[in-house]
Amino acid sequence: MKYLIIGLGNIGPEYELTRHNIGFLTVDRLADKFNAEWKSDRLAFKTEFKHKGRNIHVIKPTTYMNLSGKAVNYWMKDLSIPKENILVIVDEVAIPFGKLRMRAKGSAAGHNGLKNIEALTGGQNYPRLRMGIGDDFPKGRQVDFVLGKFTEGEFAELPIMMDKAIDMILGFCTIGIAQTMTQFND
Repeated sequence: MKYLIIGLGNIGPEYELTRHNIGFLTVDRLADKFNAEWKSDRLAFKTEFKHKGRNIHVIKPTTYMNLSGKAVNYWMKDLSIPKENILVIVDEVAIPFGKLRMRAKGSAAGHNGLKNIEALTGGQNYPRLRMGIGDDFPKGRQVDFVLGKFTEGEFAELPIMMDKAIDMILGFCTIGIAQTMTQFND
């Protein structure tokens, strides 16, 4: 069985430790856990590893957040992975920092990366793991907040959150989405 895990983020050192890049940070940690090395490939950095008999392919799109659908669509087709076996890891301002929510489908909720994935893969029916970054910003300052760096306190809590996300990703690939949501969703 094959799976495609997509960490969303923006390439470039100026975005590296920003809230919007929590998807990249999480899949980097996942790859480290399995000693998987990233290679630059078509529209993404890509790695893969095996876990409990599953072939897990992981990408970080190099298209920038708002065009993530190009990479997702390409790799789904290239690897012949059905939509129900992909999982998009994404930041979410509507969820408090540190909370995680996996869903089998749903709206983009204003997230441009998810909007582009919907547009290029044919709708909202794909699994996603929303990682809460909170909404501690003044009205009209959302872009500055999501493209801003984590606070010292958030940065200290980040490994705990990412490790739980990794458990959820591996659960998605082994025990399935329904059981993973029941076991882990905040």
